[in-house]
Amino acid sequence: MALLTDLINLNLSDCTEKIIAEYIWVGGSGMDIRSKARTLSGPVTDPSQLPKWNYDGSSTGQAPGQDSEVIIYPQAIYKDPFRRGNNILVMCDCYTPQGEPIPTNKRYNAAKIFSNPAVDAEVPWFGIEQEYTLLQKDVKWPIGWPIGGFPGPQGPYYCSAGADKAFGRDIVDAHYKACLYAGINISGINGEVMPGQWEFQVGPCVGISAGDQLWVARYILERITEIAGVVLSLDPKPIQGDWNGAGAHTNYSTKSMRSDGGYEVIKEAIGKLGLRHKDHIAAYGEGNERRLTGRHETADINTFVWGVANRGASIRVGRDTEKSGKGYFEDRRPASNMDPYVVTSMIAETTLLWKPT
Repeated sequence: MALLTDLINLNLSDCTEKIIAEYIWVGGSGMDIRSKARTLSGPVTDPSQLPKWNYDGSSTGQAPGQDSEVIIYPQAIYKDPFRRGNNILVMCDCYTPQGEPIPTNKRYNAAKIFSNPAVDAEVPWFGIEQEYTLLQKDVKWPIGWPIGGFPGPQGPYYCSAGADKAFGRDIVDAHYKACLYAGINISGINGEVMPGQWEFQVGPCVGISAGDQLWVARYILERITEIAGVVLSLDPKPIQGDWNGAGAHTNYSTKSMRSDGGYEVIKEAIGKLGLRHKDHIAAYGEGNERRLTGRHETADINTFVWGVANRGASIRVGRDTEKSGKGYFEDRRPASNMDPYVVTSMIAETTLLWKPT
């Protein structure tokens, strides 16, 4: 008698050329990730080879019941670390049957910005630091914390090792390897300041691929926490009090910033970001006011300040960038639940297309 794990791990390539494609899209809240699978006749290497599909948008908060069909367009392909073989994960975006992007399709406008010749010529690089918290399933309290109680104060947990300090490493490591298998440019992981909180980094990625890769990395993490019986939280301040929040610091550079004399370009770009501070804050995630308090390595939400090696700033420039006169900067304002399509395209738009009046 075959065990369930034996069936899950069946190698389909032994008996058929058919593959399974898991279509992934962003749901109606703008933060929930939905997916469903279909069988294809053989291996696929490019999104253009994939058929469009549809789903019931009335069940995801994206369409009315009387006209519920939403069409999903395949945009990016990754190897499936769960089914393996030639099976794939497909990042999609969402349209009406008439071909219009639905309101929650933030990829559409981002792609328009990144395809602008002025933006494309600058080859914008992004590296996103995704912080998240792992919660016990039934009580929604961080793993490793006593139920209804608190661990010792922050200090020993950041980048730590040990059963009394690092909680959930098996999930974190499984996610790291699964992303590498999938072809996501995940560049590292670390334990964070609050116990039960971790971070992974995606990048450098060029343009729209930063959003695609972060969303698929989030999907993979959701699947792994599902298997582990743990809840993934992207709340920017999951525990009130003297505990760090969770952000999605976004590192950014352009071709001009990476070239000789780039430090002046960086300072000009930061100046533009300061002028549009309120616009960016409004687009940088829900509940961010609970995190950006001026404490716990943040700048106050109503204040824009930048500095070299200053983790209490809105924008941080690294010492190496200052020393070499070129490089990148880090926007520390985005919340952990931000939409990477919105944040990356907005940074590019403000720094490369927007003209102060």
